[in-house]
Amino acid sequence: MASELHLQSIRLTQFKSYSSGQFDFLPGFNCIVGLNGVGKTNLLDAIHFLCLTKSHRSLPDKNLIQHGADFLRLEAIFQQEERVHKLVVKLPSDKRKELELDGSLVDRMLDHVGRFPAVMIAPDDVALVQEGSEERRRYLDATLSQVHLPYLQHLVQYNHLIKQRNALLKAFSEKRRFEPLLLEAIDQQLPVHAKPLHEEREKMVNAISPLLADFYAAISGHREQASIQLDSDWPEDGKYVETLLQYQERDRALERSTFGPHRDDLTLLLNGLPLKKYASQGQMKSFLLAMRLAQYDYLRASGGKSPILLLDDIFDKLDAQRVQQLVGLLLERQVGQVFITDTHQDRVEAAVAAAGVPFKTFSIV
Repeated sequence: MASELHLQSIRLTQFKSYSSGQFDFLPGFNCIVGLNGVGKTNLLDAIHFLCLTKSHRSLPDKNLIQHGADFLRLEAIFQQEERVHKLVVKLPSDKRKELELDGSLVDRMLDHVGRFPAVMIAPDDVALVQEGSEERRRYLDATLSQVHLPYLQHLVQYNHLIKQRNALLKAFSEKRRFEPLLLEAIDQQLPVHAKPLHEEREKMVNAISPLLADFYAAISGHREQASIQLDSDWPEDGKYVETLLQYQERDRALERSTFGPHRDDLTLLLNGLPLKKYASQGQMKSFLLAMRLAQYDYLRASGGKSPILLLDDIFDKLDAQRVQQLVGLLLERQVGQVFITDTHQDRVEAAVAAAGVPFKTFSIV
């Protein structure tokens, strides 16, 4: 049974559009309403930043500071079961961000990731199902990093080594001199980090695929069968360094590393056919929603905590019946704390009220 986690309150100072702001939330549904451009998404992004130490849109930290200001500060109270935690994030424009948990400085950001898990579903998420492989790797990494600290450590080290390796390949080309021993020194370090990334991704995809199928069926009315597969060039014999050697000439020609987990992708299928080629816009949106809800269930099962669910403007272009269906699905799956933004107060309140759950509305102007 996952332990209950919820955000009690948040205070924002010079975060994006907020000069200052204070919000006290319910453990259940929180409806954030207002016109476009008033800061609804920014409030969700602040919660995402507190939980994952970065913007949902992967903006550089300094871009989160309000225009014209020289720092930002976020202060939040989280409750998990009977324990209450105070989290403070400080970001001066000329320094790195600092996190304080219960009065103590958090030494490394990666030690904080996963403490307060969160899943955000936003309109720009459509890139996850429509764009290139980078978005889908980010989906894998953002999920696994919240439940497996060693995964995040290996990911940081692996990415650092690949960056070094690519710089070396470029230098070889510019100097027109190849030094295999320098390349070998990096290649010998890669497997210890690459292997755990591959293994955890494979396990996660195997666990998420049936969850995805289940959620998609519930959202679409059981009209199609959704599935997901890991698309990896991992060698069947597990001989990673030897495979790197086979790719060496190609890597030198292209001046970048063309083999390894940094090239992984996810194959998204509907009735066994590629989603990007054959799905309608409505099917893609349903698939995206199912992917995020599967991510939520996976985090809850693997991490033992109910993540905070952030739903940004997902009711747009959905009719009242589908809105009602989605809220009912969330209740049926017993999700924890939910934040929903919408431009139509009547619509979101009607959907939540009809479900018979307590909710609180925040009007942003």
